[in-house]
Amino acid sequence: SGILPSAGELSAARKLVGWRNVTIDPKAGTVRLALPGMQLDLGGIAKGFACDEAIRVLKRDGVSSALVEMGGDIAVSGPPPGKPGWEIEVANAVESSKRIVVLKNAGISSSGDTEQFVEIGGVRYSHILDPRTGLGLTDRIAVTVIARDCATSDGLSTAVSVLGERKGCALVRTYRGASVYTRRATPTP
Repeated sequence: SGILPSAGELSAARKLVGWRNVTIDPKAGTVRLALPGMQLDLGGIAKGFACDEAIRVLKRDGVSSALVEMGGDIAVSGPPPGKPGWEIEVANAVESSKRIVVLKNAGISSSGDTEQFVEIGGVRYSHILDPRTGLGLTDRIAVTVIARDCATSDGLSTAVSVLGERKGCALVRTYRGASVYTRRATPTP
């Protein structure tokens, strides 16, 4: 609509946010949302999980070398024949020597507002929402995370976008084998 939500609408929406209001029962295979009106949005991990599942099915069916991509999320299994791994370009790598990464049995995900955003009142809002404010991010950070699987890289790339560079990179360091690339976008005049 090109119009920001009112302060009251944002306040009401923020009251419906939080993992503490989600109860998962693995035995029953159920998820319960504690608050009426609460919704579950898997946008921060769904594509990564789907990539991992596609790789799992391919491996089960005897395909040992595959790359699956879904809108900024890539999962790879074994390397292509005769190669050490899959060559993936990290567009937001600061150093050109680190722009191409070679991966096998891993996930790589990118998050940011390069393609999905809206401008309202001269401010660029990302499609990634900050749960603390209820608004799209405005800090223009591009994030790429490499991890052991794509669900992890997908979730972490979104988390780094929300947490910011310092806190986000600290979070990624707590995951064994994970690495992160960040780059601040230059604001357009």
